[in-house]
Amino acid sequence: MDWHLIDAQSLALIDQETNNPTLAPAQYEIARRVIYATADFDYLRLLSFSDRVLSLGAAALASRGTLIVDTPMAQAGIVPRLQATFANPVYCCTQAITRPQRGKSPAAWGLQTLAARYPEGIFVIGDSQGALEALAELVVKQAVQPGLVVATPSVFIRAQALKERLKAAQIPLITVAGRKGNPAVAVAIINGLVDLTWRAYEQKASAQGVSP
Repeated sequence: MDWHLIDAQSLALIDQETNNPTLAPAQYEIARRVIYATADFDYLRLLSFSDRVLSLGAAALASRGTLIVDTPMAQAGIVPRLQATFANPVYCCTQAITRPQRGKSPAAWGLQTLAARYPEGIFVIGDSQGALEALAELVVKQAVQPGLVVATPSVFIRAQALKERLKAAQIPLITVAGRKGNPAVAVAIINGLVDLTWRAYEQKASAQGVSP
């Protein structure tokens, strides 16, 4: 990300107010991006990272894994950074071509359609509970093996149960404890991870004397 002075000043202020967080450095970098996007310091304690999720997620991004997002808002927030780095394809659930169906939301049906095409993709769900439920069902059935799941919708019904199902599946997962969440959180997480991965990619390329 190309930071401006106001960005740097804001992040420095976040660093001062977080008061030596206990998160690992890479996890904290993701958390501070979320705080910057939401102005909500609660995310410092609400963000949940599965074991090795950042290294596994970075590998999925660097291998140009396909991203499946639940809303156009998430797609619009993620695509510019990816275009400047790894150029991963990004598909939106609500824009997937599906047959008209009853009983599920367009995002849920779209997720099922896209998951069948890209079962090892990177799934980013920031808004749709229907898409989250559809993904949890596919994960439990082992119909998909995600390279990364970022799940941050604000969910009031069965919120914890859905997230616990994903956690129990032992997939690479970043989520939010409790009811809080929105698409901006998901976008901040993905963009933060893209920046961390690209930085490491550039450093490795520089050490090898090649261009990224």
